[in-house]
Amino acid sequence: MSNRRTVFYLSDRTGITVETLGHSLLTQFDGIQWRKVSIPFLDSEAKARDAAEQINLMAQLDGCRPLVFSTLINPIVRQHIEAADCAIYDFFDSFIDSMEKELGQPSSHAIGRSHGLHNDASYSKRISAINFAQANDDGISAKNFAEAEIVLIGVSRSGKTPTCLYLAMQYGIYAANYPLTEEDMDASGLPKILHPFRNKLFGLTITAQQLQRIRQERKPNSRYASLSQCQQELQWQESLYRREKIPFIETTATSIEEIATTILNRSGLKRQLYGE
Repeated sequence: MSNRRTVFYLSDRTGITVETLGHSLLTQFDGIQWRKVSIPFLDSEAKARDAAEQINLMAQLDGCRPLVFSTLINPIVRQHIEAADCAIYDFFDSFIDSMEKELGQPSSHAIGRSHGLHNDASYSKRISAINFAQANDDGISAKNFAEAEIVLIGVSRSGKTPTCLYLAMQYGIYAANYPLTEEDMDASGLPKILHPFRNKLFGLTITAQQLQRIRQERKPNSRYASLSQCQQELQWQESLYRREKIPFIETTATSIEEIATTILNRSGLKRQLYGE
């Protein structure tokens, strides 16, 4: 069997759901190089025919059937894909029938329920949270920290900004961040600006070696990127976390998804993804 296979992600909307679920399954199979093809907004018979042709072409080129992960609703579109030379895994088919039986009612078969604008309040909350994260990045201003649901702290380049944006985009969490600086180290305590928000603080830390690599890309061969400077800042930072009883997470080998989930679970914040 070839160690190179093609996988298609097909959706009548954005494809976010099917890519997430499909990727989770593929990670369980080692030694295969995946050629990934995403086809979102597959919502017409003409598009379905084109997609089926792409699938058949890849089957010929690879010498084996592509895998197709699908969340398609339209039965006509589905028929074209099912007729193609592929191994199809339809997530709705896997669950909808049994759920209809259990719940005693048919599903709506409505397109785009997961990521559409059917819940305007939830969507608006996420957009507002993204704007908040951008406006309160790296301690630009602490005047809005009172509105924050969480304030991430850590030394420069420890992952605060991407984590705040992920919390906002995925969960609608109002997240701000504050960088711990050398000036803060000289003061040898929690920066005064953070005292009113102590119960919202959550720390990020990282290994000195990883921090050095990240800083080296930003400012090569600088004191800022030296291993000794990174070690000194991190030692002070972690001592501060423990002394002030600030919860924190080590992020070196942790994905941003895991970082965000850990923060939510440990801080007790409620996910806002579905507007519940």
